[in-house]
Amino acid sequence: MKLTAAFLKIIRWPNLVFIALTQVMFFYCIAVPALHAAGLKPILSNGMLALLTFSSLLGAAGGNIINDYFDLNIDKINKPEKVIVEKYISRRWIIFWHLLLSVASIIIGIYISYKTRILWIAFANLSCVVLLFLYSVSLKKKFLVGNILVSALSAWLIMVVSLIEFSVFIHVSSTDFFALRKIMRLGILYTCFAFVISLVREVVKDMEDMEGDRRYGCTTMPIVWGVNAAKVFVAVWLIVLIAALVILQLYAVTFGWWISIFYSVILIIAPLVYIFRQLFAAYSPQQFHSLSSVIKLVMFTGIVSMLFFYF
Repeated sequence: MKLTAAFLKIIRWPNLVFIALTQVMFFYCIAVPALHAAGLKPILSNGMLALLTFSSLLGAAGGNIINDYFDLNIDKINKPEKVIVEKYISRRWIIFWHLLLSVASIIIGIYISYKTRILWIAFANLSCVVLLFLYSVSLKKKFLVGNILVSALSAWLIMVVSLIEFSVFIHVSSTDFFALRKIMRLGILYTCFAFVISLVREVVKDMEDMEGDRRYGCTTMPIVWGVNAAKVFVAVWLIVLIAALVILQLYAVTFGWWISIFYSVILIIAPLVYIFRQLFAAYSPQQFHSLSSVIKLVMFTGIVSMLFFYF
């Protein structure tokens, strides 16, 4: 494996594409149209949005790198063929890249705060970098704590854009404020979707990685509660997610949004039902890995559904 390919793999470039797609699509498909409907301009210019997204990418990439650093021994058991640390990139360079990417993310966050006069952006960026480091060091080994943290950080990618653009409410009339509520409504909707689907995937991945996790003292849900109990936990959240999506489609029927309904049923709800049905039949790491891949596909189709709010 070439060094460039190894670096792209360790930063998990497909996940970074998800991050960029999530923030860009929410901004242009939901936030900007809602602001224009209220006769307002976005707080984030195109350049500022690019910087915000780039900062998110750098922070996530730095977190992914340091995660593999601390997971080296576990990965040698769970997925030896995918190990990058020491095999292709030395530990010293891993630390260097983690520090470089993380510090760059923090600096960009400070710059965005300065330009937009929204001071909490810098604090949020710093917090995300610190939490990703703590996750890699110890939190990921704790019962449910790591799962919730990763899910919350995934959801934050959407909520941060919502909060930045919704902050213009302090300057608008009550009529414009009513129009702006669409940003927060849809922001909360997609934030909840991102949190739940990420939580489901994290627990499924824990079931996939049980062997190595148990050997190195991790206390993940399938290790503490057992695989069957972990499956029940995942199943409950899948039921909640499917039920919520079905209710949303029934609401959409009253507006005649048939194309979006068809899309949601075929590409979001149906795969979730498939995951639910296959969950209790899965026992091998390969089967859990396949389920994790389908969940990732649902994440993608969920993000793309933002296009319907633009059109």
